[in-house]
Amino acid sequence: MRLRRAELEQAIFARVCDGARSPAGGEDAEYLAGLRTAVAAAIDHGLAGVESGEEAAGSAPPEAIAQARRAARAGVSLDTVLRRYVLGSTLLSDFLMQEADHSDFAGRPTVLRDVMSTQAALLEGLMTSITSEYTSEIARLERSPEQRRAARVQRLLAGGSASTAELGYELDDWHVAIIARGVEAVDSLRSVATALGSRLLCVRNGEDAAWGWLGRQRAVAVKDIERVLSHELGATLSLAVGEPAAGLEGWRLTHRQAQAAFRVALQSPRPFTRYADVALLASVMQDAVLAGSLVEIYLSPLGNPDNGGAVLRQTLRAYFAAERNASSAASALGVTRHTVENRLRTVEEKLGQALRTRQAELEVALRLEELEDGAGKTLIRR
Repeated sequence: MRLRRAELEQAIFARVCDGARSPAGGEDAEYLAGLRTAVAAAIDHGLAGVESGEEAAGSAPPEAIAQARRAARAGVSLDTVLRRYVLGSTLLSDFLMQEADHSDFAGRPTVLRDVMSTQAALLEGLMTSITSEYTSEIARLERSPEQRRAARVQRLLAGGSASTAELGYELDDWHVAIIARGVEAVDSLRSVATALGSRLLCVRNGEDAAWGWLGRQRAVAVKDIERVLSHELGATLSLAVGEPAAGLEGWRLTHRQAQAAFRVALQSPRPFTRYADVALLASVMQDAVLAGSLVEIYLSPLGNPDNGGAVLRQTLRAYFAAERNASSAASALGVTRHTVENRLRTVEEKLGQALRTRQAELEVALRLEELEDGAGKTLIRR
């Protein structure tokens, strides 16, 4: 089972991700990231039970507890949360049975029965802990005026209604959505709103994250937001920003754009991530199967890092960074222009296609691979 752990995690994550969109509409990047972390922790919890029994596996993983609270804040129903754990447990049991069929456990039904009994007990314990944490978080949210305001924002994002008086914010204006993460997230959003003369709608999304909208009668330029925050951006603060849009639908759209940019930022930490700069990459990342296909089609033919593939990838990255200028790429790599041109011809030969016709696909595939390597885990399914 340990040898199949990555396969198991991908299978469970794909199943529980089906319909894993928050009621706020679109994809909550932080919620999905937490979901993957919770899946990984729950798998380790289950495998510990296989190896050493229920007591050795311990209590519910803290990652699962944190995700239960996050689900409550995101408006994900408890029924949905628990159903995902049942799905994950079912898939784990399927994998266990497959391994049992290929081992001597087939002739030792008592051992297999004990393993399955342990898994059932672990699932029951997990669901009890998750239910307790979820309901406690809901109760806390209902007592907090700030969280009641956040609930109104969630309903509005999901297509519901809310008055300007309830929110203290004009929805008919131009908007730019920002997702800020860091201990100074809310203060930073207030600072930029003041500096740009904009109204601010801001709600917390967890302990160190906030969703914000800057509103004005005239569109706010994203470059002005970056300029104002340039002295604050650093290791403690990360911002993902949508594009300017008008009216209620624009208010929703710019938030979805910020969510898409935030998903990229979670995998490739940087102080400032603008949707317009990562739009294509963010769109591809929303479908793990297609993202994996892109990498398989355009990078696998180049070979593995230990057989020349790393050199070709490095050359392509330098070439694209130099805006398709072979001389500039050669200078950056410390080789001759002739060497770069030879390597690019090799890429074309391996792909069987002219480089100029597949530049966008190659750039996105290279970026996906960078994100996967940087995250230290599988982000895309091969």
